[in-house]
Amino acid sequence: MRKALILLALVSILLGTVGVAAYNIAFIVKATDSDFWQYTIVGAKNAEYDLKGLAKVTVYGPPSEADIDLQVSILENVINTRPDAIVISSTSSEAPSLILDAAHKAGIKIVLIDNFVYDTGYDSFLATNNRVGGAFAADKLVAALKANNTPLKGKIGLISAMAGVQVLTDRDGGFIDRLKEIAPDLQVLPTIYTNNDISRSANAAEDLLIAHSDLVGFFADNNHTGIGVARVIEQRGLENKIMAVAYDSDPLEIEALESGALKALIVQDPHGMGYKGVMFAFMAINGEPLPAYLDTGVYVVTKDILDDSMWILDPFSRKKY
Repeated sequence: MRKALILLALVSILLGTVGVAAYNIAFIVKATDSDFWQYTIVGAKNAEYDLKGLAKVTVYGPPSEADIDLQVSILENVINTRPDAIVISSTSSEAPSLILDAAHKAGIKIVLIDNFVYDTGYDSFLATNNRVGGAFAADKLVAALKANNTPLKGKIGLISAMAGVQVLTDRDGGFIDRLKEIAPDLQVLPTIYTNNDISRSANAAEDLLIAHSDLVGFFADNNHTGIGVARVIEQRGLENKIMAVAYDSDPLEIEALESGALKALIVQDPHGMGYKGVMFAFMAINGEPLPAYLDTGVYVVTKDILDDSMWILDPFSRKKY
């Protein structure tokens, strides 16, 4: 983090020395239907504000994270406009590889955020360490079971937004591996994928509760799956029986944390991803050295520390553009 702050400080020097028209930076998110990605947009636009006219940030993205083909089409159209840099959170780790690589070879700076893309040139990658986040989720789920005096045996449901997305694979793998270490008698059921749909996530949780009388908990690996799982727990009044932990911090997840339907949230820094992503793109355009990878951090929020964590949970509180 210290190195990142030093790099960002260099921007202030560039602000006084670069006498050029505004650079065009394209900011492509996974989806526009999610508060998480809206938070990254706030960060990106705040970076644009702080660059004081030296960069113009244009936001793009499909409606849903399930729209992989549409995001690739958006990327192709963006590249045809010849921006100076692209900051992208790709839904797929493979689908845009050739397109991004060709753009990078053509001189467009590429900054990846959140999800890595294989076999492509890029200037920097900023993301959460999702295996660590998944392990934190296992720790908090076990802690909740112990606090509830629930024996550490039985079944755990794992609801995942999508298959084949590296960030989700890392979260789920970190969760499963850590749970084996600290509670080997808890059995994680086969992962259910719900196409990043809240209703499907709720239905999956409902089906698991019906099928497994010894189910004692859930891990939901993103905001939409977390909302779906929490909805079922609240509707069935299972707050004191089923322990659930989820990723991210959409408003409905925060409400579920307050109500007890969720026992912990594994929280990223979407504002920081967006802000630093744009700043790194600006620095790459100007030939400044960048780290190949920057860990943007992961946090654990429980109900008892909720008030002290609102700066993380509500990036809109830092909105200034």
